This record gives sequence, structure tokens and C-alpha cells, in this order.
Amino acid sequence: MSRVVVNSIPIAPQLAADVDNLRSLVQKDLQRAQKHLSQHTIGHGPRAVQEARRKFNHSHHHDDDGSGSTPKPDPVSGKAITVDDATVTYMMTCNIGGSDYNLLIDTGSSNTWCGANKKFEPDSSCESTRDAVNVSYGSGSFSGTEYTGTVVLGGKGSAMKIEKQSFAVATRAQGFGGGMDGILGIGPVDLTSTTVHGMSSIPTVTDNLFKQGLIDTECIGIAYNPTQQDGNMANGELIFGGVDQTKIDGEVSYVPITSTSPASKYWGIEQEITYGSSKKMILKKTAGIVDTGTTLIMMADDAFDAYKAATGASMDQATGLLKLTSQQFEKLQSLNFEIGDTTFELTPNAQIWPRALNSALGGDSDSIYTVFASMGEISGIGLDFINGFTWLQRFYSVYDVTNQRVGIANTPNTKAETN
Repeated sequence: MSRVVVNSIPIAPQLAADVDNLRSLVQKDLQRAQKHLSQHTIGHGPRAVQEARRKFNHSHHHDDDGSGSTPKPDPVSGKAITVDDATVTYMMTCNIGGSDYNLLIDTGSSNTWCGANKKFEPDSSCESTRDAVNVSYGSGSFSGTEYTGTVVLGGKGSAMKIEKQSFAVATRAQGFGGGMDGILGIGPVDLTSTTVHGMSSIPTVTDNLFKQGLIDTECIGIAYNPTQQDGNMANGELIFGGVDQTKIDGEVSYVPITSTSPASKYWGIEQEITYGSSKKMILKKTAGIVDTGTTLIMMADDAFDAYKAATGASMDQATGLLKLTSQQFEKLQSLNFEIGDTTFELTPNAQIWPRALNSALGGDSDSIYTVFASMGEISGIGLDFINGFTWLQRFYSVYDVTNQRVGIANTPNTKAETN
């Protein structure tokens, strides 16, 4: 019998407090993409997770059950937590050391930390290791000190209570808006390598949920809803240890983590992108990543140019995004994302920024902007696209450490007319 009891926690949207961050989102996403591209350390990524786990188990003196088993994710079990949409990404409440913090949910990094905008006040469960922590995200960074203590995912009162979790407390943080207190890192564990002085890697919250028997498999399912307005409302969900079948249409399609570096160091997949019923080639089959911490859908320069030509869009200087006329939008066709044996359709409506939020970008309220940006590199570099949160709002995504794979499924929002 499964140990896991379903415990769903909703997540809600909140417009980023720092308007300048929104108006420079293209630049920030580009900086993050360049940071991902700079990762060339051998042995990183989900494919190296077993070796990394052995390293931190040894260094943190954790016991292993020795089973060596790799169970399949339970399709109905898991602990679900709602998160807040910060317009450029999603946040969730975490109780760390007795206080609640709003943390950005990031599949592209693995350190969990707080203290960016709210002072950390430790309770008796917290103990400083006195080890220095330094992490750069491309468009932001922080430095501070590592602690261990109680972390409750979903905030005080949630059943997702992790004991002796490693986390960092920032003494310096740059690039984080006023509504964001830190980051919940749910990427591969070995992305923590070299971030903590003297440690080869440290356990993520997902690792310790599994280690402490709170989930049966290291699998995270994420469901988002498209955002059309500022304000706090439940419109998303994280579920640890399983997949929420009520959030998907059909089945989850799984693909193995790509072996192509540097995409293999993250939640990397391979995909091909074509445009319209004629299947005009936008990006030939290549490696990239799925990343909740990136706002836009990023493409290699040649793919971005092909999309621009296919749609007739022009570059808007005020926002840095492609802009469509009303006539061009009426003729806009779907993009086909071929991932494994499945084609996922990104409809014309899903390709544009929510018009109700145009002013947040510094754009015109009645203009039509797309949600794509250029990577700054020609394809063939091992990380040629990033499916960011504007893509993820239309699909259900699964991050499966145990079986070293990523899953994608359609949802009721896949073809929603929201923008």
C-alpha cells in the first residue's frame, strides 16, 4: 500500500512588484539562457543523480534502505501544493524555521533559500553550518550561509514537513522583486555542486521528501492555468510524488532526459518545432530544456527568425517582443511541438502575451505581442530552446528523477481562448 496521502495545495497569481523587472523580462530571460548554456561541468544532470545522491548521503550521514529500486510514479498519489503566479513565474509559500516565505519555483536550479526581501528569523529547528553559499542565475544571484532546519512546503499547517532540510539564508541578493523572498530549487540535485563551500552536492527538497518517506518516488507534477490579470487567486498546483490525473486530458507522454550537453544537465528534452498545417520547419529536432524559471519560450536565433518570417511579426522596441497586427493574428497558425512520439499543439491564442497585462510590459494595451525570444546563439549548441512558463501554462509537466525522464500532457487549458 502506498505511504502517500494526496494533499492538494493551490497556487495563486501575483503581478511582480518590480515593474522594471517585467519591462526587462526579455533581457532577463536571455541572461538566464546564457547562464544555462555556460554549464559545462561533466557529470551534471538527472542522468548523474544516483552518483550525486551517494555523495551527499555520505557527506550528510544519511542512511539508505539499500533496495536500489526505481519505482514507477504513482499516477494518483502524491502531495499537491498550490502556487502563486508572479506573472513572470510562479511562487509558493514555504515555512522555513517557523516563518512563511514566498519562493519562486525553479526547475532550472536546485538550491532552496530565503531572505531576499524578508528577514530570516530562525526557530529552534535551525542550525547554521557556517558554510558559505553562492549561486548565480544569470539575471540574478545571491550569497549567504547554509542552514539546516524544518521546511514546510505549502506553509505552516501543510503535511509536507521536511526535517533537517538544507537551505540557505541570503546576506546579499540581486535581481529579485519585492514579492519574492527566495527560490525553491527543484532541479537535478547535482546542480547544487560547488554552490556550498566544501560540499560536492546537497540534498534538494525532493530528495528529502523521498528520503523521509513522504513520497514514494522522486517525481514532481506541475499544473498551471493561463494568467489574465493581476491579483492573488489559486490557479496552479505542484504535486510531489505523483501525477494529478484530474489536471490532464489523455495520458502523460514521457521522454528520457536528453544526453546532449548542456541540456542534459537540466530537465532536458529533444523536440522539433514546425508551423501550421504545412509543417513549415522552425527548429529541427534538437535538445533544449523545460524551465519554470524562464518566462518566455526561447529559441535559437535561426528558429526565432524562421518563426518571425512565418508569422510576419515585427520587433517591438518598447517590449523587446515580436508584435503582430490584428490581421496577422487572424492568420496565425498553431506551432507543432513534436516531443517523442507525441505532437503538442501551441495554439495561436497560446502564442501571445495576455493583452490585459500589456501595460506591465510597457506595451500598448491594444497591441498583440508574442511570447517568444531569441537565445542569442545559432542552433546546434546543445541547448537550442527553453520551454518557459508561458509554454507550461498550456501543458501539464512531470519531472521524474527516479526514472530520469520528463513527461508532458495536454490539459483543459491547451486550447483555451484566454488572451
